[in-house]
Amino acid sequence: MNLKEEINRLRKEKNAVILAHYYQEGDIQDLADFVGDSLALAQWASRCTADILVMCGVHFMGETAKILCPDKKVLVPDLTAGCSLADSCPADRFADFVKAHPGHTVISYVNTSAAVKALTDVVVTSTNARQIVESFPQETPIIFGPDRNLGSYINAVTGRQMLLWDGACHVHEQFSVEKIVELKAAHPDAEVLAHPECKGAVLKLADVVGSTAALLKHAVKSPCRRFIVATEAGILHEMRKQCPDKEFIPAPPNAGICACNECNFMRLNTMEKLYACLRDESPAIEVDPDIAARAVKPIERMLDISRKLGL
Repeated sequence: MNLKEEINRLRKEKNAVILAHYYQEGDIQDLADFVGDSLALAQWASRCTADILVMCGVHFMGETAKILCPDKKVLVPDLTAGCSLADSCPADRFADFVKAHPGHTVISYVNTSAAVKALTDVVVTSTNARQIVESFPQETPIIFGPDRNLGSYINAVTGRQMLLWDGACHVHEQFSVEKIVELKAAHPDAEVLAHPECKGAVLKLADVVGSTAALLKHAVKSPCRRFIVATEAGILHEMRKQCPDKEFIPAPPNAGICACNECNFMRLNTMEKLYACLRDESPAIEVDPDIAARAVKPIERMLDISRKLGL
């Protein structure tokens, strides 16, 4: 069986579109109708006109798409593709945290469950988090969750004192400061690109801090010919496609023999599972209607603010 041919046949027959995050394997990215970061995927899903939407990413991305497209069938290749960051913020504990700090505006990262989004005033992504935080008056008390590293970075660059939930991404937590220093010494001409979910010590080594989309955009425009990239290694596929004459070196984690840092949840999606997902129209994402009705408001608020800010 030619998987690519069969996937193309099925999506045409079923009027389906395939969305893929930059952290997916290269073959899935190449086959997708649209590839992007969390903000771009949410924006694309909100405009989708197909009958079936296949989200090649992790569970919260499928939930977000379903919340924005309740009348469409939203599929994911592997229902167990979760997110360590979302898992670090259980909705019941977050609800208690919010209740313990009344009077705060609640800003939640998109890497959260639908139930956490339902407790939120506005959702953000790494692309728009700083701008959305800055859209509130400086004196506004804010709860920011769940990523403590992203929250700390935003506090540092905005002068805010947001109250942070203590969560983190297992991929971005693992980058080795010592190994990045060694790579910088070995390649003094290289720029270090880092995602704001990385630890503060890693961000201090970075020449550019930004979302996956922002790092890709910088790599394309920069006159630099070599980059050390501190985010999930899937983004290297698109970087190398758009910049074949440039070198991209994955920043290594603290442990293990792998020279790159991959998300084991993202890698649960495969071409075989994508084919089976389209063939069987399963597994499908379902969101409790009451939770979805509350969660859609902060997501739409994020999209509205992003439109106004030109993001």
